Amino acid sequence: MRINVFFAAQEPVTLDMVDHTVVVIDVLRATSCMVEALVSGAEGVYPAASTEDAIKLASSLGREDTVLCGESKGVMVEGFDLGNSPHEFVPEQVAGKRLVMATTNGTRAFLMVGDAARVIACSFTNLEAVAREVSDVDYLVVVCAGRAGMFSLDDAVCAGALMRRVCERQDGDVEFNDAGIAAMELANTFRVNADFLASTWSGQRIVEIGLREDLELCAQIDRHAVVPEMDDLVIRVRSPEPDREEEEEP
Repeated sequence: MRINVFFAAQEPVTLDMVDHTVVVIDVLRATSCMVEALVSGAEGVYPAASTEDAIKLASSLGREDTVLCGESKGVMVEGFDLGNSPHEFVPEQVAGKRLVMATTNGTRAFLMVGDAARVIACSFTNLEAVAREVSDVDYLVVVCAGRAGMFSLDDAVCAGALMRRVCERQDGDVEFNDAGIAAMELANTFRVNADFLASTWSGQRIVEIGLREDLELCAQIDRHAVVPEMDDLVIRVRSPEPDREEEEEP
């Protein structure tokens, strides 16, 4: 198995990903929100590269069953229905709805890797489910959304924690790039909790805008057992494989 980690979303754009499974991580807060939204019954999450693109896409989909959500510089965009706080994505707000989401870092990362064989959303809240899903692939790429094109400690620690769980499931050798080795070391160094997230660059910004409670939720490891996967630029919960015995029934 080969695992390549990239610490910022701009880095992997030159990599041929046609045969790769890609995991995108944006702990604070895009992928954490996606997990909460899909668990709460959202029909799907449509990532957009910008506020303007999100508004156009929502209009084309039809606003009656579409929720505009996301942030710019951490705060909800004026005119949007929801921001980027995972606490907002409850069934009363999103069940049965299409969510068009635009965030500063996370949604752009998904669009950058859209050519990959598979694209999966990961956060601390669904870590085990994703590790189990990708443990048998030959080529795994882990993309940290980062912040403003730069390294983000919370995403890197999540990447390392994911790799650690994947490695525990391997019988053979696992090869890493240098960033992968560093991510593993970071995951072994830091204890994940709300205080850790609050100490990071992204976490400090979230505390500044009065949303520290978001950090409490985003730090809950294995809160959910779902695997959000992007197909045709829509992120939905991956359907379980049908039981083989059921397939054989006439």
